[in-house]
Amino acid sequence: MNMASHVKIRLASQRVNHSVSSSSYNNDLPRFYTPGEVVTGMQDFMRGHGTYAVDDCLKASVSGVMQKVNKLICIRPSKNRYVGEIGDVVVGRVLEVQQRRWKVDTNSRLDSVLQLSSVNLPGGELRRRSAEDEQMMRKHLQEGDLISAEVQSVFSDGSLSLHTRSLKYGKLGQGMLMKVFPSYIKRRKNHFHHLPCGISVIIGNNGYIWISPPERHSMVEGERDEVVDVEQTVSRTDRETMARVKNCISALVASKIMLDDTSIMFAYEESLKYDDVKDLLDPEAMLDIAFLTQHRINYVVEE
Repeated sequence: MNMASHVKIRLASQRVNHSVSSSSYNNDLPRFYTPGEVVTGMQDFMRGHGTYAVDDCLKASVSGVMQKVNKLICIRPSKNRYVGEIGDVVVGRVLEVQQRRWKVDTNSRLDSVLQLSSVNLPGGELRRRSAEDEQMMRKHLQEGDLISAEVQSVFSDGSLSLHTRSLKYGKLGQGMLMKVFPSYIKRRKNHFHHLPCGISVIIGNNGYIWISPPERHSMVEGERDEVVDVEQTVSRTDRETMARVKNCISALVASKIMLDDTSIMFAYEESLKYDDVKDLLDPEAMLDIAFLTQHRINYVVEE
């Protein structure tokens, strides 16, 4: 049986299962609204972002799902720029070194800021930043460097202030950066994951995903700057595994499946039947992997 027949059979099975359990399945899925569609009547409801009022009705102004907080109704768009919240884990790229701070791209509407006082000094020592530290800023981070950080605060204009005052944050070394829409990232307590396949993944709330060999995170306390070595060679096996993880994420995003460590690992396990990593980029293979992953996720939720 070829791959096309295999996928068609599974899609037919999916339609049968959907007809059997459509009532319970629809209760779990959020309702998707298109621009101009009536969300609800104006009685007893307040208009929030992504909505507008016409003829005593509340209509959606963007495509997305409804969020209701008490009587406030908003439509959260499915494809939009990242809107940061305090405590979010983000992956960003340094754009510019400025006076006592770095400007960082975090996939948001405005560039984020990483203050010199918000980073760990070499050796982990705690002291006030001096003029000498300011002169050495480019030795810590320079233009083009990738970092992992946490959102420390949100300014009035919506821009973010970051910090890396933890050993799990800081400059990133060898690895692969992937960009997806932030709406596909599932919020978790932990966004740093060491997958069973031997690869480390940072799933940034801002839609930037960092895939790297596991040794990037095995460091001694206070020695992060020395451990990060962008010249170190990554083995062929690790590169192939990283590429497989990346292609699995692409398959999940193409089918609009939320991303977390569980869905990525399920997709990776389902992809192992394809020997060649580049076969995962075939549309039928992507559909097959996404379908099997969603089936396993639904099974776990039901359990």
